[in-house]
Amino acid sequence: MTLTQADSQIATLIQKEQMRQETTLELIASENHVSTAVMEAAGSCLTNKYAEGYPAARYYQGCGFYDEIESIAIERAKHMFGCRFANVQPHSGASANLSAFMAMMKPGDQFISLNLASGGHLSHGMKLNASALYFKPAHYELDAKTELIDFDSVRAKAHELKPKMILCGYSAYSRIIDFAKFRQIADEVGAYLMADIAHIAGLVVGGAHPSPFPHAHVVTTTTHKTLRGPRGGLILCNDEELNKAVNRAVFPGLQGGPLMHIIAAKAVAFGEALKPEYKTYIQQVVKNAGALANGLMKRGYRLVSGGTENHLMLVDLRAKDAELTGAEAALALEKAGIIANMNGVPNDPRPPKVTSGVRLGTPATTTRGLKEADMDNVAGIFDRVMANRRDPAALVRIRAEVAEVCRRFPMPH
Repeated sequence: MTLTQADSQIATLIQKEQMRQETTLELIASENHVSTAVMEAAGSCLTNKYAEGYPAARYYQGCGFYDEIESIAIERAKHMFGCRFANVQPHSGASANLSAFMAMMKPGDQFISLNLASGGHLSHGMKLNASALYFKPAHYELDAKTELIDFDSVRAKAHELKPKMILCGYSAYSRIIDFAKFRQIADEVGAYLMADIAHIAGLVVGGAHPSPFPHAHVVTTTTHKTLRGPRGGLILCNDEELNKAVNRAVFPGLQGGPLMHIIAAKAVAFGEALKPEYKTYIQQVVKNAGALANGLMKRGYRLVSGGTENHLMLVDLRAKDAELTGAEAALALEKAGIIANMNGVPNDPRPPKVTSGVRLGTPATTTRGLKEADMDNVAGIFDRVMANRRDPAALVRIRAEVAEVCRRFPMPH
């Protein structure tokens, strides 16, 4: 029985969502469009089986093919990042992070990270998150003038607190991360270095960003975003004892049965990322981000840190219009067919549900085939949306224009 026959209500909503994706431009930096092959694996019969444990060490019978699939995913992950060990079981980036914390620290241990308001992630010590409820976070800062990582602040905080772990890798930071400098500071105080490369993992694989290896002790990432795989997590390391600790932390520490249909989809995506054309894709992602950033700046928008060196940018809307908020901008953009998210900027005076900025990224539009000139056009559309954000008729006209762009650049199949 097909989904339409079994549950027409859900089938209709899925069809509507597919149409929404096909007719809008996705500029959320953490989202992408996966291949049909990845979706086919994710929707496969592998969802029927429990496979608690690891390859050749399961707690259920009937896992032979699952062992092969997970082993392939592991080997491809190791190949992608040039590391010795990989755990492909985390259900998400946040669960990968918590597992890594459990592997390196005990409850109550101190770690330092960039705070959420400056571009970190909620799983890096936000006060309501498990990372702060079970461990003890403190935060280093961005340089107030350059809005880049302030390594004097990192070093001072590290020497003051002697943390068990230093965390780098961010959700709204548009510049290259100097992993070697972080490792130097970690070594000075005897701390582990953890790199959360969820946003830039694809750039690392594609050669557009330096690798966290050999500097980081443990690396975590999501498998979607720039990696263009299914929603999930991944943990990588080079040390055998740390790998054992990571494996124990994932299972049985934090999770039970792995999502084997998603692990299969991860394996497919990893295979795609190892092909030469993926490097070309990633190079275009970075070019497109630069073109979008330049297009916005020449139209009067201020970008946090003055630009981008990766796939994303953080737009401070106040330079263009002091009254414009991130929440209002994101809503107007959605009405015009452009999907983005409001985002706080450093030292943002507005609350998290309002914000003074929006975060933009180019992984998804690049997957659709847009190039630099197209991204400059998108910057122009963005500007017109902001100027007409309270004019419903104008937004409808812009929406039709965006739909035409989407028609010229269809979704991957």
